[in-house]
Amino acid sequence: MRKSFSKRQWLLTLLLCLIPTVALAADEAAGEPFLQQLDAAFGQVVKVIFDILFFSIGGFPLIVLWLIGGAIFFTVRMGFVNFRMFGHAIDIVRGKHDDPNAPGEVSHFEALATALSATVGLGNIAGVAIAISVGGPGATVWMTLGGLLGMSSKFVESTLGQKYRIIKRDGKVAGGPMYYLSRGLAEIGLAPLGNALAILFSICCIFAAFGAANMIQVSQSYGAVKEVFPIYPWIYGLVLAILVGLVMIGGIHRIGQVAGTIVPVMCVLYVIAALWILLINFTEIPGAVGTIFQQAFSPQAVEGGVIGVIVQGFRRSTFSNEAGVGSAAIAHSAAKTDRPVKEGLVALLEPFIDTVVICNMTALVIVITGVWNNPEYEAIRKAGEGAALTSKAFGSQISWFPVLLSISVFLFAFSTMISWSYYAERAWEYLFSERSLIVYRILFVIAVFIGAIAKPQSVIDFGDATFFAMAIFNLLGMYFLANKVAEDLKDYQQYLKEPKL
Repeated sequence: MRKSFSKRQWLLTLLLCLIPTVALAADEAAGEPFLQQLDAAFGQVVKVIFDILFFSIGGFPLIVLWLIGGAIFFTVRMGFVNFRMFGHAIDIVRGKHDDPNAPGEVSHFEALATALSATVGLGNIAGVAIAISVGGPGATVWMTLGGLLGMSSKFVESTLGQKYRIIKRDGKVAGGPMYYLSRGLAEIGLAPLGNALAILFSICCIFAAFGAANMIQVSQSYGAVKEVFPIYPWIYGLVLAILVGLVMIGGIHRIGQVAGTIVPVMCVLYVIAALWILLINFTEIPGAVGTIFQQAFSPQAVEGGVIGVIVQGFRRSTFSNEAGVGSAAIAHSAAKTDRPVKEGLVALLEPFIDTVVICNMTALVIVITGVWNNPEYEAIRKAGEGAALTSKAFGSQISWFPVLLSISVFLFAFSTMISWSYYAERAWEYLFSERSLIVYRILFVIAVFIGAIAKPQSVIDFGDATFFAMAIFNLLGMYFLANKVAEDLKDYQQYLKEPKL
């Protein structure tokens, strides 16, 4: 039987794994030859992937059409479950329908918090500002619509994650798209396709975790934190790497506990600040809402016209809530329940909280304060510095907000990283077995440090590209398995109507 690592051995491993990063730091000071070569190699691959994903069809990028089409299909196929059973989903999260003896590792709330910790992040702060800068205030309408429709995609993928998960002899859960793609499609006679999709999804998930959910989170959060708390990048990277490593040791239990604490705090802090600004500018809200809707259908001076606004809205919606990407299904597969549909209903709350509530608050503040078209901030908008633009919007009303924002950005980035570390860990285990997880964990922690001391842009872009590519493989499998989810939903609704003894 394989001997497991003790906590002391883990701490030693984490310290040792940072040694290579010191060499990389020295390499950076000498001109970054290694990182430059790595960046150039990834750059060529990134171009090919982006050319495919963002191939224009009638002005719409292929990936945007793919996600919109999937969200609409699942909304209709599931009988608008995102609206019909919204209240019941809240009751499940509150613990009203909990079964303490149900199999799994974490509670419904902890699974929701873990998934939310991965989605509620820089997309809500920076992504909204970028969408408005590029597509105008009208992008908010399409971002909101994307969030509402995305609730159905989240329901389907998280239900499938529960339905086809594997519970090991030690009680640990292995689940997510790689399992429902391989096992689910095998059930309907499409095993070769299912295995291929599962492998491709797992590969993309790992690269997305290292790029979009690791290095870019560290880099952007450091940019916000250093404005208020001056700190050397290598110190910031070292501290964050150790914190992430310590949480990774505890697995989904520790991640769920940390996320269950951090997510409510960071959401409350951010929402209170937004609500305060909206309250003191209450009379300007109707005008701001009017501007948003007007710009959604008749944009002025916006590149790409109405189509450009729609594309920006849906694209940022996906970045924000990850609906259709399949990542959240990994977290929800670990929840304690004997009815997969229950966890699917919990999952549909994520896009609502993340996109419909938090993103709209950010958008209203940006529009009300006028930073979206203020010439003073033209340089920030052109540079695509979304977090900085949001900081200017909030800071114009709350002088101390930059301090709060830097704390929020740090928490958002940290929570995203620990959740995605679990997602990629499950994908790594699917491809290479549990025994090799130590290799993955060391590499992930090293990537945290690299994200602070260097900016391998093509590597980060590759992470973004593979993030969207996950949706290609995931949604394809979901289409084939939609009927099974619809049948389970019908059975669950019948179960709710039955008298309980």
